[in-house]
Amino acid sequence: MSQQHPDDFPSYAGRPQQPQPKPKQPAQPVANGNGNRVAATAARTQNWWNETLHKLSLHARVTLLAAVAVGLAVAIVSVAAYITVRQQMYQNLDNSLTQRAAAAAKKGVLTDLTILQGVPSDALGLSDIRVGVISAQGQQFGPPNSLLPPMGQDELQIAREQGNEASLRTVGIRNGGSHFRVVAVPASYCPQGRTEACRAEPENFLQPGALVVAQSLGPIDETLHNLGVVLWAFGLIGVIGAALAGNAVARSGLRPLARLTGAAEHVARTEDLKPIPVGGTDEISRLAMAFNAMLAALAQSRDRQRRLVGDAGHELRTPLTSVRTNLDLLAQADKRGGLRPEDRQQLLDDVRAQMDELTTLIGDLTELARDTPQVRNAELIELSNVVEDAVMKVRRRAPGLEWDVQITPFPVWGDERLLGRAVTNLLDNAAKYSVPEGAEQRSDGQPVGHITVRLLDGVLTVTDSGPGIAEADLPHVFERFYRSSEARSRPGSGLGLAIVKHAAEQHGGMIYARNAPGAGAQFTLWLPHAATQTR
Repeated sequence: MSQQHPDDFPSYAGRPQQPQPKPKQPAQPVANGNGNRVAATAARTQNWWNETLHKLSLHARVTLLAAVAVGLAVAIVSVAAYITVRQQMYQNLDNSLTQRAAAAAKKGVLTDLTILQGVPSDALGLSDIRVGVISAQGQQFGPPNSLLPPMGQDELQIAREQGNEASLRTVGIRNGGSHFRVVAVPASYCPQGRTEACRAEPENFLQPGALVVAQSLGPIDETLHNLGVVLWAFGLIGVIGAALAGNAVARSGLRPLARLTGAAEHVARTEDLKPIPVGGTDEISRLAMAFNAMLAALAQSRDRQRRLVGDAGHELRTPLTSVRTNLDLLAQADKRGGLRPEDRQQLLDDVRAQMDELTTLIGDLTELARDTPQVRNAELIELSNVVEDAVMKVRRRAPGLEWDVQITPFPVWGDERLLGRAVTNLLDNAAKYSVPEGAEQRSDGQPVGHITVRLLDGVLTVTDSGPGIAEADLPHVFERFYRSSEARSRPGSGLGLAIVKHAAEQHGGMIYARNAPGAGAQFTLWLPHAATQTR
């Protein structure tokens, strides 16, 4: 028999040895604060990740996202492939060992200790298999000069129970760090030198035990190691390739966004609202088109403001010049002894009228200069009340007119002050053109003009008895400061109808003008019902 160090795990053939029970591992104390420390560490890690991610550019985020996504996919596939191959290899080995051990135990060749003791050690070494027998009393037997397979409580239990099941386990041997897959099947062994007796009277000489077969897992471990290296290598290559692909995709995909950013910076630096060229139909192209639409809206708003300022300067110059001239005349006359009382009163009345015109013009300009897209702080109002108040106000200012008013209730959401001013402007315009120039009242007491006002289902129609609107002037009547040739001799700033259009648009409505058959001009204002308006 061969010699072995006493500390080695396996025993030698022919040397009885009681299996050693596995030592129990002492329970590790668990600190009460472990859960809190883990939660705090996880929270700090998440905060660090969020801060780091927000500091990265969009280009870097896309690249990192592609690398992480492919890395996770490769990791999941690699782990699944590794586990599947490992389980399959172990299962095949287990089936092979179990079948071979069961067949050997059934034939009784390896369970005859006389034959087992005669198996040369070189034969087992070439096959990388260890074979041994363990009795129900724990005695271990094997070929001479050969290491026994690992035997413990599992194999001893199989030997004692003599059931139909086999035990399978993986055991690590300390010398050399080898691993073995150990299978034990129930078997009756024949003591050494009793071969003939066991064959003649098996019931008297065969002893209960277990046949133990162990095969080295070195080839499987090496295969799994190589598979792991290959999976790691290809996974790393895949992550690097994904990062490069993500970088290329981000570079090409974000190029339009970079151009859009440059255009926005150019607009902020130069105030040049020229649109940028757009090509394609993707999300970046849609963003560029929206940006161009915003630039167009800003350009239109700026152009409107410029025209308003230019037109306002032109319109304000005339009344201011007239007021200054009258005041200069009044001052010069006072130096020369003063004017006659009637001339002085006429001059003051002229200045007062010009100041009223200037006040009205400034109010109209203030209203139009807001240029807001919709009414703010809208409230539910009754349009019929607004029209009634406007009719009463204008009727007092134009007593020589006949009014035909028909109003039905109609609720709207909006600004009562702005709507009241718009309706008043419509009625003032109708009253101004219904009265012939220079005639406030007929000598016979009959009305000098007729105005028809209808409010039906949110449609306000105002028809006057004036001369109507020239066809060339119809497209321009709602423009700011536009005044036809017939209107230049009458008072006004040319902003009244522009304010009406502004109010209609802010309330989601519309206004249009035409010449009524057999009458003068007709203006139609439509506003949506309160139930259909969005607040």
